Amino acid sequence: METLLYAAELVREDGVYKLVVKDVVRDTVQVTPVPESMVARLPTFLSVLSSKLGRGRR
Repeated sequence: METLLYAAELVREDGVYKLVVKDVVRDTVQVTPVPESMVARLPTFLSVLSSKLGRGRR
């Protein structure tokens, strides 16, 4: 059974990107501005992270 612990969204409001992370367990939300240059690199970052995490699984 899966239990959702965190949910993350990247939103754009009035031209400003924001990372919204919801802690489902504690019922809290954190919002952090994200530079557009980081948004453009997000797919690459996620790919690298996924490949590194995937190597540890057996």
